[in-house]
Amino acid sequence: MRAWLWGVVILIGTGVASAQSGPTVAPPNPQPDVTALISRLSLDRYKATIKGLTAFGDRRQGTERNRKAVDWIEAQLKSYGCPTERIKYTYTAPPPNPQAGRAAQPPRDPNAVERTQGGGRPRGNRAPTGVNTDPMKQPDEKLRALNSEPAKDGEREEVFCTKVGSKFPNEMYIVGAHMDGHGWGEAANDNGSGTALVMELARIFSLPDVVTERTIRFALWNNEETGLNGARAYVEQRQVLQGKEDPPGSGKYPEPNWLGMIQHDMMMWDHGMPKADGTLNPEQRPEADVNIEFQSTAKFAEQAMKMAFFFHRANELYATDYPAQVGPHMTNTDSTPFMDLVPAISLRENERGVHTGSGWNPTWHQPIDVFATFSDKDFRLGLNAGQTTGGAVAELAGTTLKK
Repeated sequence: MRAWLWGVVILIGTGVASAQSGPTVAPPNPQPDVTALISRLSLDRYKATIKGLTAFGDRRQGTERNRKAVDWIEAQLKSYGCPTERIKYTYTAPPPNPQAGRAAQPPRDPNAVERTQGGGRPRGNRAPTGVNTDPMKQPDEKLRALNSEPAKDGEREEVFCTKVGSKFPNEMYIVGAHMDGHGWGEAANDNGSGTALVMELARIFSLPDVVTERTIRFALWNNEETGLNGARAYVEQRQVLQGKEDPPGSGKYPEPNWLGMIQHDMMMWDHGMPKADGTLNPEQRPEADVNIEFQSTAKFAEQAMKMAFFFHRANELYATDYPAQVGPHMTNTDSTPFMDLVPAISLRENERGVHTGSGWNPTWHQPIDVFATFSDKDFRLGLNAGQTTGGAVAELAGTTLKK
């Protein structure tokens, strides 16, 4: 094991040693086997996987199209040679709260564009945000019909697959994305882009010549849009199983100790703030980058920050086109249920709490979140996030290729 890798594992891995303070040592140069592995990601395959997901419309939880999408994801993972399992749980929608949001801010014109500045608040122009619930705003009649079944309460399922570590099968990194969406589009960006990224990483790590010393789990959460329910169900069911050999003496660990959790949620749209008239730039901004976020208020904030900067360094080593930046405001995504249990970070296209929350992304929960909206530059931004995570996780898991 390389000395620098042990340093990273001790610092950000709760399953190896208790978290400690101190500098995280990043690899000084690209590792040849990791470079070769990441080269197996391609723009065409990434786009094809997103396109496959959009065949199920917005994949809203509690619908037949969602269940069919889960089946399709599982079939793809199995075809890669990545053994799958499912989490089952029950979801019941909470009753409407008529008082929700009344004490927050006075109502504003939903078509207004605001400008703010200063401090930690959003800067620049803001546009309205929200979830589209009007089917008639989707001009594609076939897509409108596909998305017409409403969600129903009841049993839910989500799928994950696992690459078992060769030396330390009892230690694991979790790489996740949510597969459900809403808004009467195809959920291509939110979150077909993250789902396809995780699936493509599962594919290359499952190739027969790839060996990882530590275990990697690739999880596709359900029910993110209703409150991170799928990720919460995973934590509730699996946290207590960590590190337990089953059966005893077998060397098999159904739930290895968690070393880190890496979430991917909306990977492709980085076109800048709205213009003063409320319109958005159809072209990707020149400053487009991959955002890596940790939550500064989390229990494992220091370790998560170190992991975020480790991923930042991996971006420099393995991503082909776009740089990364690190921010401290990870929020409202499936890494949140993990962040007080293990170092957790989120990769995405924009700063979620500032850019996305200020309406910089017109595809968020909207009918235009369809495959045709995005250019190859947009898809390539998502691919670069995959290169970033793939490179970092390959290093952390101790990856080599059989000669």
